[in-house]
Amino acid sequence: MTATAGERLDDVAHLEAADPSGMLRQVASAAAQIRKGLRATEETSLGPVVSAGRPRAIVACGMGGSGLAGELLRAVCGTGCAVPVVALHDYQLPGWVGAADLVLAVSSSGSAEETLSVAAEAVRRGCPLAGVGAPDSPLALIAEQARAPYVPIDRPGMDRAGLWGLSVPLLVIAARLGLTEVTAAEFEATAETLERIAHLCRPDSEAFVNPAKTLALDLAGTLPLIWGSSALAGMAALRFACQLNEDAKYPAVHGVLPEANHNQVVMFDGPFAPWPATSHTVLADPLLAAPVLDEPELAEEEEAGPPVPLRLVILRDTVEHPQVARRREVSAELAGRRGIEVSELAAEGDRPLDRLASLIQLIDYTAVYLGIATGVDPGPVAAIGDLKDRIA
Repeated sequence: MTATAGERLDDVAHLEAADPSGMLRQVASAAAQIRKGLRATEETSLGPVVSAGRPRAIVACGMGGSGLAGELLRAVCGTGCAVPVVALHDYQLPGWVGAADLVLAVSSSGSAEETLSVAAEAVRRGCPLAGVGAPDSPLALIAEQARAPYVPIDRPGMDRAGLWGLSVPLLVIAARLGLTEVTAAEFEATAETLERIAHLCRPDSEAFVNPAKTLALDLAGTLPLIWGSSALAGMAALRFACQLNEDAKYPAVHGVLPEANHNQVVMFDGPFAPWPATSHTVLADPLLAAPVLDEPELAEEEEAGPPVPLRLVILRDTVEHPQVARRREVSAELAGRRGIEVSELAAEGDRPLDRLASLIQLIDYTAVYLGIATGVDPGPVAAIGDLKDRIA
């Protein structure tokens, strides 16, 4: 008899065999990454980027999992930050960036071509520069030649698994510039939060008590529509979609409230959602000039439901605008009325970094478990390698 997805996730031997790259162990390394990243940052002289005082703006550049470190920095600094924090994922700096702006170049491998291009351009423009990434790498060499600080961070395995180690140096720099308040005690508290959630989501914890396995099984066979209820939770929604893409090779749509209520919510009435009982939705036949209504085939499709149904996943922050909180509640209500299942994950903690960690650690585990549940090896990203080979 073929094992069900739930049985596969609760079979520790199967999990080990289905995860040859050790993605689950890499996710579990998050707390260690924070502690090691903090030590590496404290051992690096950051004088060249902090002695000049507060910059006009911070531009954190990086790609893929490394690029999310800049998104995390922007989320933790928040909308009340005294200077703009820009997360850049490109080959070029914006035209407005100059000597008054701080550029933070992040690459787990130290060799992402886009990040190297931006770092070199920052040096040419006379921008203060700091680098974060693999030691003895091309990015480290650029920083050395520019006499810029460089924080060496060992890769945990896959680049996407190294978010926390790459993010700590950026947060320390921002804190020393007076742009956020993240202390050593808060880093340790966040590491403890990551350890606590890792214990809940560990491989030998069965699905009925393991929140990551439960969510993975709920998502299997659906199209996740992931919304954050704040800018911080929106960053977690982006992270979730990216991890589902890479670890589970699975599609996902991400957004943030209130903006998602002005566009993505319309998917509630589209082909990936069950038709409402009172719907008068018109499906246009591309072969006819006039729309098709009330055909028997449509009625059968309505009864069967969409082949890939939407599932709304709400990442709920503890700090929300009152009207956004109302929008979140009504969105879930409207989804339920249309037969769309809803999952809600609530952030925990008082400080931004801790709240973000409480969401990200859970969703990182979920993405790996979803890949295994659907028969996908979470580790390889062959399409990215093929793409790089073709454009080299």
